This record gives sequence, structure tokens and C-alpha cells, in this order.
Amino acid sequence: MNRSIFIGRETEVANLQKYYDSKESEFVVIYGRRRVGKTFLVKEFFDDKYDFKVTGLYKKNKKVQLKNFALALKEYGYPLKSTPVDWLEAFSALKQLLIKTDPDHGKKVVFIDELPWLDTPKSDFLAAFESFWNGWGAQQDNLMLVVCGSATTWISKNLLEDVGGLFNRAARRLYLMPFSLNETERYLQSRGFQWSRYDVIQTYMIMGGIPYYLKLLDGTVPLSANIDNIFFKKKGPLWNEFTILYETLFGRSDIYMKIISTLSSKKSGLRQSEISLEARVPQNGAFTKALKDLVRCDFIRAYNCFGKKSVDITYQLSDYYTLFYFRFIKDQLNPDEHYWTLTLDNPARAAWAGNSFEQVCKDHLWQIRRALGINGVLSNASSWKGQFDGNGAQIDLVIERRDRVIDICEVKYSIDEYIIDKEYESRLRNKISVFKAATKTKSAVQLVMITTFGVKQNSHSGIVSANVTMNHLFAPAEW
Repeated sequence: MNRSIFIGRETEVANLQKYYDSKESEFVVIYGRRRVGKTFLVKEFFDDKYDFKVTGLYKKNKKVQLKNFALALKEYGYPLKSTPVDWLEAFSALKQLLIKTDPDHGKKVVFIDELPWLDTPKSDFLAAFESFWNGWGAQQDNLMLVVCGSATTWISKNLLEDVGGLFNRAARRLYLMPFSLNETERYLQSRGFQWSRYDVIQTYMIMGGIPYYLKLLDGTVPLSANIDNIFFKKKGPLWNEFTILYETLFGRSDIYMKIISTLSSKKSGLRQSEISLEARVPQNGAFTKALKDLVRCDFIRAYNCFGKKSVDITYQLSDYYTLFYFRFIKDQLNPDEHYWTLTLDNPARAAWAGNSFEQVCKDHLWQIRRALGINGVLSNASSWKGQFDGNGAQIDLVIERRDRVIDICEVKYSIDEYIIDKEYESRLRNKISVFKAATKTKSAVQLVMITTFGVKQNSHSGIVSANVTMNHLFAPAEW
């Protein structure tokens, strides 16, 4: 196995090896956002060699799914004369196939990709799957069952949080996160890219750390040309990604789209009641489930406001591609194929860049804490909005530390060193003053600037207690 190809997946590879080497049966669930690389991880780890593999088919009925399963059984050598009539019969055939497999060739590996798509309405798939594993698979000492699925909500409900027959059966859980900035840089370098970190961070602000998206990039042309070719060129690789992404995860549910659409225009996010009001969706069970599902799939971020109780959770759209889609793609029916290259000075791009860079910072809190030298100090990150004596202020990132220090973080994206002038210094002092007075905190409060290239030293920069730059965000997350 060439482990050098597993950039950003070193921990997952080590765990898969441990499960494969164990002396008992293993049921491994690999889940995460669509396009994050679940199938690639399994394929490369096992060198695409299994004792049985099948992939669920999107939006196909029980009959077609069973036919597909039967064809896979035949491919792996089982003498099936006809398509199974139901899933109990299908898994019985799989059991017989595995029993006849040479017991001396190591662990028998069964890989079921896109497992949720096999569970069609009224198919009794889960009952048969449960019977296969509980009634036979779990008793073997040389079987490794690996299942994947992009439908994180289905995986969580039916495998990870199931209180029935599969309760606590999927003990091996690998959740694949998008790449960090460090992993994204390493991935691009492994493909021969020689881009600056400024280019890499711009790429991240558009695509996030999604391997499938990053694979579409061409290192021989500038970043701007890449974005035009991928997003704005007619029938480009990601021209209809939004529809595919959300329909494959959540179907055609209007609730999900209304929530996403509402949050797309709210930089600082909204509370649950505010989302319900603006999206015109009642606060019922379906609405609550949709919010939970979107958080599970990492499309929206749920966080507390400083000093508030958990009931005041704020929800913020945090998926980079979705943010980019709503800002630049959604309303363009016939965009110029060179749109991104020709709109360098568009004010809308500056506003989007500021918001997206803020998301990058929130996704790299470990790196920010490390840059501040507080990784060994218990801390909590939140946001804050309030007023005192008629003066209002809003802080997008507050780090409250156990050592009785509060870091008020100002996040600024710029193409050069950020300049603090007299007016901005005054606004910063007002923000700190309002925060101290409104929260009545007894902790020391200091200002942290998080910028791309740092803060230019001048007569107004003395207000800054600590500087965090773009380079700090590229640190590997290691303890």
C-alpha cells in the first residue's frame, strides 16, 4: 500500500489497518459529506480487492437494487440462478458466498458503498441487514464489514444512534472531515502545484477542503482561470453541483432549501426562531430535524453566543461551496465564462471574501490557539452581540480562556498588510469598551487581529495585543 496518497487521512488509515489486523469481526462505518473521499479511502486502502463489493444505486427501487446486488454476487463467484426475491434471501446468498471463501487468505472484506440508497421504502432492507450481521457476521473472527454513505442523516439515525437491533453494533466509526488548510496545501503540492499560500487560501474559501473539488484544479493555469473553468464555463465540472449535492443528501425537501437559502444572506447567522420566521417554516419536528441534519453534514455551524445559554444557539451557513454558490452562481442564468477573472474589483467579492475568510478562521481554531500560545489552556469560542448605554457592538469570534483572559478577535481579509487608521482604532476601542460594560466581565480583555498578511505597524496599531496571520492557519493540527 502506498500510504503517501493518503494525505490528510493518516489517522483513518491507521485505524483501518488496526481493524483489519484484529482477531475478531469488525463492522466499520465510514461517513461524511458528499465528495469528501470516503470511497477513495476504502478503494486505495484495500487496493480495490474485496471478497464482496456492491454500491447502492441512487433513486432506484427495490427490484433494481436487488438485481444489482445479484450481479455483484455473480461477479464474486456465487452461482446465483435468479435474482433474490427479497433482502433476506440476498444476504443469505452473501453469507454462503463468504463461507465458501478461502479462510486462509486473511480477513474477509465486504464493502457496501452508498448503503443508505439500498434502503428503499417498504423494502425491509434494514431488517435483513441486521439479521445478516447480528445472526452471523458478528460471530465470525475473520470478517470485516465496511459500509459508506454520503447520507449522513441516514447513517446517524439507522447505524450510529439506532436503539434497535443494530444498537452499538457499529463500534468502529470513521467520520471523514474536509481537509484543513495544511492538508489542502500538501495535497496540491503532491500534484505539482506551486501556488502561494494566498492562492491556496482563496481556493479554500471557494471549495473548502473537499478532495473531489480540489482534484478538478489545473496547476498549469492561474487560480482565476481555474474558477472560471470549473464554475462559470458552460457545462463546467461543477455547473450543477448544488442540485446534485443537496438532492442526494436530503431529497427534494423544501425545508432544507429554505433554511440554507435564509442563512445564505445572514453573515452572522440566526437563532432557530429567527430562521423559522424568515424562512416561513413552522417550528415543528420536521424543522428541528432539518436543522440537526444540516449541522451533522457540516453545512451549517451551531454555536453559542458569549454569556448566553444553550437555548440561544445561533446557526450559521458554513459550507464554502454553498456560500460561493449563493453569492455568485445562483442568480446567473448565462454568466460570462470569464466572470471570475473579469470581476477582480467587484465590491461583492470583497464582502464575500471577508465572510469566507472568517469561516476559515472558525474552522481553524486549533491553529489560532496555537498561534496565541494557549493550546494548553482550556478555552471556549463563541460570538457576541450587545449594547451598553446606547452603543452597540458585534464580535464574530470571542475566545474565553480558563486563565481569565478573553481574546476579542477581529478577522480581516486583505491583499496586503492590514492598516489600522485613526477611525478604525476608535471603533475597536468602542467595541472593547461596550463588551466589557455589557458583559460585566472580570477577565482581562485583549484584542487579537487575524489577517492574511499581518497588521502594518503605525501609530494606531498599538491597540493590538496579538497578531495571527494566514501562515499560522496552515499549521498542522498535532498535539
